[in-house]
Amino acid sequence: MGNKLTAIVLAGAIALTLAACGNQEREQGLAAATREKETAATTEASSYKSMFSSSVFLGDSITEGLSFHGVLDDRNVMGKAGATAMFALEDVDDLAGRNPKHVFIQLGSDDLLWPTDDPKQFSLTNYAKLIGKIKEKLPKAKITILSVTPVTAEAEKSEPRYKNIADYNQGLKELAAKEKVDYTDVSPIFKANPDLHDKDGIHMKAEYYTQLLKLLQDQVK
Repeated sequence: MGNKLTAIVLAGAIALTLAACGNQEREQGLAAATREKETAATTEASSYKSMFSSSVFLGDSITEGLSFHGVLDDRNVMGKAGATAMFALEDVDDLAGRNPKHVFIQLGSDDLLWPTDDPKQFSLTNYAKLIGKIKEKLPKAKITILSVTPVTAEAEKSEPRYKNIADYNQGLKELAAKEKVDYTDVSPIFKANPDLHDKDGIHMKAEYYTQLLKLLQDQVK
């Protein structure tokens, strides 16, 4: 009986040891996978910082997320909460001082909310002035207009004027053609990655910005 009990206890101890080893191996595997993922993300971020080192992104709080999340350095981002095409006219001298080869402009989220009879036309008029001023100060720079990012259904319900984003983006596309600058539609990013919005349904998680730079990388090569 004693030998049998000893055998049972020994078997149980062995089983516990094996289970502990198995759990430890799984934990080590998960930790290694996490480290690998973090390393890959750090490498990717470093790669983008180098790739866009001669670029400046001009825009509102959506654009500001590029530096807020550490995806690009502050010198490559000119994003301000509440910025509109009209307000951005005041920043062209600062932009010119950074002497970028590529200028990416993403404005409109706040322009759509501007208290005027025709916010779209008011914004596009100032957008055209902005592009003209940038061309004057930076004649060799390549300019790309980025479409306004979509908002969630909940955000649109809270602020019905966001329903005009698609129409506004069409106006931006036509403006780009008229001014002979590039236009990039960012909406495919959201079709492939539907969970990129922050809690307010307007601003973006860090992942959006790496996807954005991935979309734009061919433009700076």
